Amino acid sequence: MFRRREPVPFAFVAEADRFRSNITPPPRRRASVSQVAGRTLIGLTVVAGFAAGLLFGTPALESGPQNTRQVQHSEASTGR
Repeated sequence: MFRRREPVPFAFVAEADRFRSNITPPPRRRASVSQVAGRTLIGLTVVAGFAAGLLFGTPALESGPQNTRQVQHSEASTGR
């Protein structure tokens, strides 16, 4: 890339903070009922996905044996 050799005045940057326009932007359009319902359903779906991932993922993250039953062998069942 080429670099500029001449100095560039940056006074316009300082003036940009003080500049006030006399043109007001148009008002924002309100979301319709179907848009609000769609956004709500998408949000609930994402939250349900996180909850399901936490619910089903937590047992997989636990370390150590779970529900291990100690099998008791009696001497009569060993065939001696």
